Amino acid sequence: MSVRTPDPDWHPDEPSQTPPTNPGWLSDLELAQVRGRLPLLYVEAVPVRVDGLGQITEVGLLLRANSVGEMTRTIVSGRVMYGETLRDALFRHLEKDLGPMAFPLLPASPVPATVAEYFPMPGISPFSDERQHAVSLVYVVPVTGTCEPRQDALEVTWMPPAEAASSAVGDELEGGRGVLVRRALASAGALG
Repeated sequence: MSVRTPDPDWHPDEPSQTPPTNPGWLSDLELAQVRGRLPLLYVEAVPVRVDGLGQITEVGLLLRANSVGEMTRTIVSGRVMYGETLRDALFRHLEKDLGPMAFPLLPASPVPATVAEYFPMPGISPFSDERQHAVSLVYVVPVTGTCEPRQDALEVTWMPPAEAASSAVGDELEGGRGVLVRRALASAGALG
């Protein structure tokens, strides 16, 4: 399982490349050092479609191949950069994972639906990430546009909330995210 937000491909020892203009980016070495010493802050989003009354009708889960070639499901996820607001980080990762035409309706308040704490050691919490200790603020975000996944996602699969919260789908979600999706949907009143 990986909670991934790739940093730009910039290496200070290559003179042909210019450093990133955003000081929130870390080099691979810096990121590895930080991950070994501090918990990192992430935002995650469960994309949903809603009806005219605001009731959740569908949940969008990303399908991707993991590092060993297995097909897994995940949700929108990524780090919050230094100096970046939670809203900006959430919007950046929604656009990165769902495409610029997804048109997410960001929450008016930065209060998350739930919080997940990922550990590199299994058994401490239902959530695991072998690379790091991470704290993730999880949001349920309605999207109104067309989702064309980018980065490493192959597709967005839309399903009814009960199916997204099922054990079968939960087993396909990496790092314990089946529990996270159930918690997020329950907080939004989508599970009867």
